[in-house]
Amino acid sequence: MTLKRFSLCLLLFSVVLSHCPSSKVNAYEPDWKSLQEYDIPDWMADAKFGIFIHWGPSCVPGYRTDWYPRWMYQDKVQWNHRTGEIQAHRPHPAYLYHVKTYGAPSQFGYKNFFPLFKAEEFDAEAWVDLFVKSGAKYVIPVAEHHDSYAMYASKFTRWNSVDTGPQRDILGELRTEIKKQKLIFGVSSHLAFNWDFYNQQPHFDTGDPNYADLYAPQHEPYSNTSAEFLKTWWLRTKDIIDNYEPDILWFDFGIDRAEWAPYHARLAAYYYNSGLKRGVTPVLQTKNLSYDSYPAGTHMLDLERSKSDQMLDELWQTDTSVGINSWFYCREWVSKSSNLLIDDLIDIVSKNGCLLLNIGPDASGRIPADQANVLLEIGEWLQVNGEAVYGTRPWHVYGEGPTQVATGHLSEDKNQKFNSQDIRFTQKGDTVYAIILQAPEGKTLIHSLNASTHEELKNIKSISVLGSERTLDWAMTDQGLQIGRIETPPFESAVVLKIDCQQL
Repeated sequence: MTLKRFSLCLLLFSVVLSHCPSSKVNAYEPDWKSLQEYDIPDWMADAKFGIFIHWGPSCVPGYRTDWYPRWMYQDKVQWNHRTGEIQAHRPHPAYLYHVKTYGAPSQFGYKNFFPLFKAEEFDAEAWVDLFVKSGAKYVIPVAEHHDSYAMYASKFTRWNSVDTGPQRDILGELRTEIKKQKLIFGVSSHLAFNWDFYNQQPHFDTGDPNYADLYAPQHEPYSNTSAEFLKTWWLRTKDIIDNYEPDILWFDFGIDRAEWAPYHARLAAYYYNSGLKRGVTPVLQTKNLSYDSYPAGTHMLDLERSKSDQMLDELWQTDTSVGINSWFYCREWVSKSSNLLIDDLIDIVSKNGCLLLNIGPDASGRIPADQANVLLEIGEWLQVNGEAVYGTRPWHVYGEGPTQVATGHLSEDKNQKFNSQDIRFTQKGDTVYAIILQAPEGKTLIHSLNASTHEELKNIKSISVLGSERTLDWAMTDQGLQIGRIETPPFESAVVLKIDCQQL
């Protein structure tokens, strides 16, 4: 057997092995003692970077906000969706825009956007081609958002993309292409908050019982979720698991409420067992915001537009958007820079996390050029430096530097930009990667890389800059590792030092 054929066989074996069940049990019971036996699989820890896709009928108006379906009905007061309290006694700008553009919501409701949601330019292959070029290893399309519109062939709602709008199984087409191009397929559900999403008033179609299957059954604002709604949520969620077999299942807030407690362990056990039946250990991702729905060790924690300021023992994830101001497409969308997002990815990975990065296609199914360019620039960086990200694990410390990271839900806008004094670490085997988050102009002293503290650093074989063939001057000092000037760094953004150590 030639070396090339052996390497190919080894690669194929590793792919198969990575999706084999890694659990310690043959089946899970719907109780926390049994679910504590669950372990997040290595394939998730290896992947590091994924793409999120928010897309649906709300992209048709494409106005300013990703919660247009909610705000278009707020004609007199504006509700705080977290507290359930009135935060302003005036119409929302989206309501005023809707009246001016489409007419009163009593005549043109959200359901009237569905025939206008054509998705005529949607091309699953082109989308996934872009995701592959971005360096992403997993993809999570939104299956259904707070608006209750299903982007798949649902058995339990007439408001879906097959029977209305595009008349296509959007989720199914993406699943086929994602798997064809060897990426990991996941889905997200945001349906739980549908219970409190719409302003139900008798002068709107949201108050019409004939549309309760879209706008939620009639109830007092922010009252406890009904048993009827919970049952519908369960049937729709089960439908997704059974028919689309996602390897990652992501949940937004809404299920983290006390009345959902009977479904928490039941959902995890059903989902994990469904994976075991097809030979995969799947990953359940949830937020635990207002109610501790899932104990540590039974799921993967997700932080929305937020990061951890320290290394966590269990694998975790940040979900954020390329858009500074939106998740769904809007004409006012402002994209973040690839430099900022690369820094976020590195910071998160160094702390035992993954990054799920959202894009927002327009109503036609086109991914706007500014968003695509950001993904391509991230991909260019990962093409050179990916070995410091994929398949790595945290080092002894996550990093060093003066820039503090804000924590807490939706805290990313409080963060300052990283600079050349901010350094993060990862490791793989006998190799340590030191990632300088902005290309330095002169010498760099890395205090954490100190041989007196870390034994493996006494046996450094070589240090190089990924993407550069130039020789690098370095010396181990009492203060740490002294790196000479990096001539013509391959990127103005983060620069990766590869430190090969001899095994002791």
